[in-house]
Amino acid sequence: MNLSTTTPALETRGLTIRFGGHVAVNDVSCRFTPGTLTAIVGPNGAGKTTYFNLVSGQLRATAGQVLVDGQDITGLPPSARTRRGLGRAFQLTNLFPQLTALENVRLAVQSRADAGWSLFKVWNSRRDLIEKAEAVLERVRLADKRHVAPKALSHGDQRKLEVALIIAMEPKVFMFDEPTAGMSVDEVPTVLELIHDIKQRGDATVLLVEHKMDVVRSLADRIIVLHNGTLVADGEPAEVIASPVVQEAYLGLEAARA
Repeated sequence: MNLSTTTPALETRGLTIRFGGHVAVNDVSCRFTPGTLTAIVGPNGAGKTTYFNLVSGQLRATAGQVLVDGQDITGLPPSARTRRGLGRAFQLTNLFPQLTALENVRLAVQSRADAGWSLFKVWNSRRDLIEKAEAVLERVRLADKRHVAPKALSHGDQRKLEVALIIAMEPKVFMFDEPTAGMSVDEVPTVLELIHDIKQRGDATVLLVEHKMDVVRSLADRIIVLHNGTLVADGEPAEVIASPVVQEAYLGLEAARA
């Protein structure tokens, strides 16, 4: 696949991690350019979430590099990577259950504000933070649930709140790990629309780990396939899905034809 010659928003070079004698991610090199949505697929245990953990800093690589806008961030902790522009959607265990949806999003807005502004700036006033948080909740269609605690939200609304948190941090790179997992058929379209909207606004770079091929088809500009921690396919969706090797060994014929 012809990737842009411009500096990628995110790049991994030879990214590898070993757990004892097991290589969970093996020499994965990828470039992710602004304005694109890349789906990372593969069977269970392929290394998809481990790759995400290496990129976001939850795991330390055995070898290789992670770069954002051409700058090496391999040695940085997760918080510093977030300040450099990586935004990863986590499960609700990372939220403050005693706070409302609005208060959780306000904290995410605050974390972004503190990265680039002095606390003494007028912009960083409590009122402005609340207004920005309310705008994010409006964007993800949770404005009417602003005063509800996360645990009291439906599963679909919890997923939308996860999307709200990552939007609030205004990252350069958005990372979603199975955002539709556990959702009903009726709930899925709204979350997909939100992710599509992120891609359409500005030059956001979106990475998506997803098992559902209908979701991948509807969103992705590009698919990369991992198997046993190794990158085995990389290209446009039609090209990758049509590959007999990918169909038979990694996606399954039924999933590829669904």
